[in-house]
Amino acid sequence: MKTPSQFFLDPAQPIATCTARTCQGCPAANVVHCHFHAAQLVQFILMVIPVFLVGAAGIWRSGGWPWFLGWLAFFLLYFGGLEIRVMCSHCPHYAEPGKSLKCWANYGSPKLWRYRPGPMSAMENTLFFAGFAVLFGIPLVFLILGSAWFLLSLYFATLAAFWSTMTIFLCSRCMNFACPLNRVSETDRQIFFSRNPSVSQAWGWEKKE
Repeated sequence: MKTPSQFFLDPAQPIATCTARTCQGCPAANVVHCHFHAAQLVQFILMVIPVFLVGAAGIWRSGGWPWFLGWLAFFLLYFGGLEIRVMCSHCPHYAEPGKSLKCWANYGSPKLWRYRPGPMSAMENTLFFAGFAVLFGIPLVFLILGSAWFLLSLYFATLAAFWSTMTIFLCSRCMNFACPLNRVSETDRQIFFSRNPSVSQAWGWEKKE
């Protein structure tokens, strides 16, 4: 049987990019989630499910199974592949040992690419947002074409709840500063950089000081 530390990072063990010997008394722990746990994963899943179900209902109602299966395939390919390449591979968590991610947003996704610390490129940002536009835009199109006004209002409500909850409670303390949705302040980033010099160097933080 697996122990909790095998499902997620050991909260008592500094992450791979950290130079500290212990997590005890770490100032970064108060401002950044260096370690992920099951509660965050459950919270994220509960936020995503309503959006997914309403969007899927809109596609199935107006487009039928072919469109729904195509959308579902893109959903899995984007979150399980493209997003990992353009965004997740920049995250310090990606430097952890193992062949799959153990974070709250993409748990279990394979690490097919090398760890690339530092900010995302302009092309990566474009692909990141283009994928989001397709994923959330397709249900919107079918809901409008099908005149499913109740489902459309419900879709906007669940999407707004998902977006605001994620950015306020998860993105505000996420250590993947490369993500365009990251909300960690510059001051708190500096605290993290001070204990993760390789990440700091990749971001050119020393040049800013």
